[in-house]
Parts: sequence; structure tokens; C-alpha cells
Amino acid sequence: MTRVRFAPSPTGNLHIGGARTALFNWLFARSKKAEFILRIEDTDVKRSQKEYIDEILNSLKWLGFDWDAIYYQSKNFDKYLEFAQRLVKEGKAYIEDKAVIFKVPQKKIKINDLIHGEIEFDTATLKPQVLIKSDESPTYNFACVVDDATQEITHIIRGDDHISNTPKQILFYEALGFTVPVFAHLPLILATAGGRMSKRKGATSISEYRALGYLPEALVNYLLLLGWSPGENQEIVTAKEALKKFNIEKANKTAAAFDINKLDWINAHYIKNTPLEDLFEKIKPFLEQKGYDLKDFDRQYLLNLIKLYQGRISKLTDFADWADFFFKDGLVISEELKEKHFSKDLTKEFSLLAQRIASLDSFTIEDIESSFRDLVKELGIKTKELVHPVRVALTGKEIGPGLFETMFYLGKEKLLKRLNCIAQAQNKEAA
Repeated sequence: MTRVRFAPSPTGNLHIGGARTALFNWLFARSKKAEFILRIEDTDVKRSQKEYIDEILNSLKWLGFDWDAIYYQSKNFDKYLEFAQRLVKEGKAYIEDKAVIFKVPQKKIKINDLIHGEIEFDTATLKPQVLIKSDESPTYNFACVVDDATQEITHIIRGDDHISNTPKQILFYEALGFTVPVFAHLPLILATAGGRMSKRKGATSISEYRALGYLPEALVNYLLLLGWSPGENQEIVTAKEALKKFNIEKANKTAAAFDINKLDWINAHYIKNTPLEDLFEKIKPFLEQKGYDLKDFDRQYLLNLIKLYQGRISKLTDFADWADFFFKDGLVISEELKEKHFSKDLTKEFSLLAQRIASLDSFTIEDIESSFRDLVKELGIKTKELVHPVRVALTGKEIGPGLFETMFYLGKEKLLKRLNCIAQAQNKEAA
């Protein structure tokens, strides 16, 4: 049976690089009807924390990566010690101040990496390797080999940063008489400007991307493109579609640069194509986080608002941020926007518009637009001279959906209140 594993360390949250590694292992397993194993490498007792384990598991589930079995290294300390002692008895290792040290044989090692091809190592550059520390805890490389061998892992798919560990691990495999697995090392993900990713350069945890309003299917799509392509310049590809085409040997050999704008574009695509009812359920928690009581609003009204923004937002949080004026009674307009759009006295224009709207028998988008355009014509001004100030007066923002749709969904009462409020403020300033 073909088996792969993803082995995160619970000393921190799951980040982009780890999630991409998990994705490629999951795709490899599911495309070959193989087993995908999750192994929590928690041998660092001081730094490993349950909150990180929970975050890693929740993030993997949210991304849609199911696993066939889960193991915890912290439960296997006796096993690691047993194998280390065996090497001591066979003269392949020795004990020094309670620590077990492996004697490195001098040789050349070659592997046929599924992504990079043949890689050769010379063990002459290696120092004696610690297998078990003086506190009887195993070192990373030794525990990794013992687990991969006893858990029957056949293929190891991991980041390029582990290439330097490969010769050490192969020596352990050979010394213990284990079969050496097949390796595939994925090029690292670089920051947009080059260099290693940092938290300021995209290395945000998956749970943070979730909190920022990204959809799991969009994030998976983007992670996939950071190392593999379905071909024909296809950029929108679901996990289900990828399973039909995925081949680890076709993974990119060079590092990919993280581009938040590309991620936003992909996320916007998925938002745009999400059924409205589903999108509402996804956006709902972000509105509630803002403190809006959605019980005060008709469900169909909320669906209409979301539809108004669906083709414009790139993150779920955008709706809660951009459409906040629909849910608030009062409105705060920045001094910058006031200076830009209200430098001219528009008391007359705002007052007349409020009167026209108030006198409408039928409050529809068409009637609002007709009334607005008639007023502009009568005043002898250009449409934009009133459109932009009115938008700012009603929403506190410079951009948004169509003005007349916005006026309609804002409602007659709020619309008149805000127009009159601005008119009164401008009248005071003029006086």
C-alpha cells in the first residue's frame, strides 16, 4: 500500500508553506487511492502546545484535507530509545553522557528525487549524529526515520528545506535495515520581493487567512498553483479537478513567489460564483462580529445587499467593511472626504434632492434615478457634480455599487435623514 504523511510540529500554527505541503501529500494520496497519514511531531515537550494542535487540525479540516490515521510522536519515546539501543549493541552508535550518538559512515549517497531528479550527497561533510538526547528525547531526524519506517511511509513529500536532512535520514534507514522511501522535495515559497517568507510577507497562518475572509477552496486553488499547474494556463482549478490531473513529478522545480493580489483575485472569483444563500451564511459571522443584530433585517433584504456587492468584493470581510452604512443609524464622514466633496456649498442641491425623494409615491430604483436625473437637468449641472457628493453623504465612502441601487436599499427614511443632515451641516458652515 502506498502511504504518504504530513508531519507538522505543534510549536506554532499551520502556515502557507505547511498547508501547501499537506495539499500535495493529500493530492498524491487521493489521486492514487493511497493512504494519507497525519503525524503530529510533538517531541519538543516544552514548545508543543495543544492549542497549536487544535489549530492545525481545524485548519486542515477547513481546507478539506481528510486523513486516514493520526499519530503522535510523544507517545513513542520508548520505541525511539529501543531502536537507538539496538544500534549501540550493533556498534553503529555509542553513548556519551546519556546521549546516543550515531557513527557516520563515509560514503556517497544518491537519491532520485521525484521533482529534482538525481541528488548526490557526501557524508564526509556530516558530523556524528545525535539520535537520543541526554534527556532521553529523540532528535528530529531519528524520530522521523523510525516513524516513517514503522508506519510504512512509501513516499516522503516535503519542502526543499529538508534536503539537508535527507542524507542523515538515509544513513539511519540503512543502519536499521529499513527500506528507503521515495523522496520528493518541493521548492520553497518565496516572498513577493524574493527571499524567505516572513509573517510580514505572506507567512500568515491558515486560521488568520480564514479570519480575513478567504474561502478554503480559493486558498487551496492558490496553494496548488504555488508549485504545480494543470496546464493550458488554467488558473482556476478545484481540488476535485486537480485530482484527475495531479502528478507530483510535474511539480515546479523552482521556487514560487507568494502574491497576495493573485490570491485576492482567485478568492474574488470563488465569491462571485458562490450561490447567494451559501455566501450569506459565509458572510453572516463577519457581520455578527461587527455587532450587527441581523434579526433587525429581513433575510431577503440581506441577500439583496450581498448580491449588490458579490461581484465587487475579494474577501468576505469586505462586505462587512464596505456595506457597514446599511447597518448603522448614524454616519461618520472623514474630514478628508468632506474637504474633497463638500468644499462647495451644496445645501440647495441636497435639500432639493431630499424634497424630490420625499415626494415620490413609488420608491423604486427607476423612480429614484429618474428623479435624480431630472433634478440634475433642472440645476444645469453635470451628473458627476452631484453623484459623488451624494454617495459620500449617504455612505461615507467614495466607491461602491450603483448609486441608485444604494439609495434604494438604504431605504427612504435613512436616505432622507442623511441628505437633510448634510444639508443642515452645510447650511451652518455657509452661515
